[in-house]
Amino acid sequence: MNPSWQNIHKSFTLNGVSYSRVTLKEVAYSLVKEGLDYEKTIGDFLLDWCSHKETLHVHTSGSTGKPKRITLQKSKMVNSALATGQYFNLKSGESALLCLPTTSIAGKMMLVRAMVLGLRLDYVAPSSQPLDKTTKKYDFCAMVPLQAEKSIHQLNRIKQLILGGAPISYRLEERLKELSNSIYATYGMTETITHIAVRPISPKNEISFEVLPSIEVSQDKRNCLVIHVPRISDSPVITNDLVEIKGKGRFLWLGRYDNVINSGGVKLIPEQIEAKLSSLLEHRFFVTGIPDETLGQKLILILEEEGVDEKTIMESIKKMSTLNKFEVPKTIHSIERFIETKTGKVQRLETLNAIKR
Repeated sequence: MNPSWQNIHKSFTLNGVSYSRVTLKEVAYSLVKEGLDYEKTIGDFLLDWCSHKETLHVHTSGSTGKPKRITLQKSKMVNSALATGQYFNLKSGESALLCLPTTSIAGKMMLVRAMVLGLRLDYVAPSSQPLDKTTKKYDFCAMVPLQAEKSIHQLNRIKQLILGGAPISYRLEERLKELSNSIYATYGMTETITHIAVRPISPKNEISFEVLPSIEVSQDKRNCLVIHVPRISDSPVITNDLVEIKGKGRFLWLGRYDNVINSGGVKLIPEQIEAKLSSLLEHRFFVTGIPDETLGQKLILILEEEGVDEKTIMESIKKMSTLNKFEVPKTIHSIERFIETKTGKVQRLETLNAIKR
């Protein structure tokens, strides 16, 4: 049977039960009518997928602006699933776990991969500790970094794990590198139908991303990544991600163009500074720029923890040999809780504005 959004792979199962296209619609109706909230969204997507429409609508995460509604072709979602299957050598009949909300493209694509590749997919309620809800071992799973961090002692039950949706902290990556199963960071977005590149963390560790099959990358005049994915997008996807091309099909992610701080004529990339600070700071944090009469913008550090000893933290930062003088924050601010998108991504501008109030 040729892979197509109109066909359900004969080896596909959902929570241990095989379904045809007709019976899958029936269980989808049941989930929408009688399921828990997270099951209703699974049912909604399955009904959408099993309809005769060639496209469906999804929303971007809104991490760098307001979420926007975009239209995706189901045939291109199939192509994305096939590229993932080829890269990770996923075979029909292998097991997979869905523990992400299907309101996001990442959760939706776990369902698509299972239906297209013939995976035996189990789903559990999305939570920070999803492996607490099952005792099984799985061949493939996608998580956000928080889930991996909270499940670190159970990750050996997953043969191949991909992480996305948020940056992986220095401390978490150091712990992941000690594990023996295959763990990857992913790069992608809703417009590219989830990941288009991966970076191995364990058992080998790489600093650059490698693109999936049939994908090419280049840079624009800003040194931002341009993604050429003809089987997934009809036109090149121009991003705001600063990168360094490391050879054919490989790139080093540096940070977001729209986050760059111009402080006294020196351009600072927050994500690069944060990578250095992450070896010192235990709480969640980020650095950003605020207006300054002398410098234009000055670098500040924002911590997700109230009542911290800012003076002691600043003294420790100034002693870090990895930071140059321009990368040392001028001031430290703290807040009880960062403002996030529905998918858990930190909204930097909104959090900064909350501190200002």
